[in-house]
Amino acid sequence: MANLLNIKNLHATVDGKEILKGLNLEVNRGEVHAIMGPNGAGKSTLASVLVGNPNFEVTEGSVSFDGLDLLEMEPEERACEGLFLSFQYPVEIPGVSMTNFMRTALNEVRKHKGEDPVSASEFLKLMKEKRELVELDSSLASRSVNEGFSGGEKKRNEIFQMAMLDPKLAILDETDSGLDIDALRIVASGVNKLHRPDNATLVITHYQRLLDYIKPDFVHVLYDGRIVKSAGAELALELEEKGYDWIIKEFK
Repeated sequence: MANLLNIKNLHATVDGKEILKGLNLEVNRGEVHAIMGPNGAGKSTLASVLVGNPNFEVTEGSVSFDGLDLLEMEPEERACEGLFLSFQYPVEIPGVSMTNFMRTALNEVRKHKGEDPVSASEFLKLMKEKRELVELDSSLASRSVNEGFSGGEKKRNEIFQMAMLDPKLAILDETDSGLDIDALRIVASGVNKLHRPDNATLVITHYQRLLDYIKPDFVHVLYDGRIVKSAGAELALELEEKGYDWIIKEFK
């Protein structure tokens, strides 16, 4: 089945305020979709709703993920089924080593699939391979999760986690925020290496610069809780040049 994510007429609120107001989106395997739009349009809300953040309430609509009803699943079930979110602001988890964190996460996914836990030797081999893929320093991988990491290191660590878990759908929520050009290149290179015909990527961003590195098949403009325009990669260049006003005027 080519279709991986199917969102129909999605409405969601936070603290009683409606943020998503009838959003529709379809993502097939092998595709990269970019979601752009002004501040407050609902981009990060969409990411939060998809992964099951309990602060957001879905009031209407449906979301199908790989043939399953996503909205009926707990956040950990969604993760085990292959949904991954790279956070805009990754949190620090003092006292929890990256090694233990990743091995536990990987084994939870394997348990969900009915597979045996990964052996220590297999795990260390996999960790070394994926760490090199995203150019993550070995000393960072042995520390507590994100503790004392720079902004760029935290984002690189997110892509390392994505490489380890091998999700069906990766959602990158403003992964480019706060990155210098070298960190951006490394993060984007890791994302590109992990992309395959059987998985998909949803990139949420404000800026064209990330899309210079991660080439989208489709670009969508989210405004006032709905996708108001969709086109190919050329739309991101147009937005960089003209801003959002022309689309907002068209929509209104």
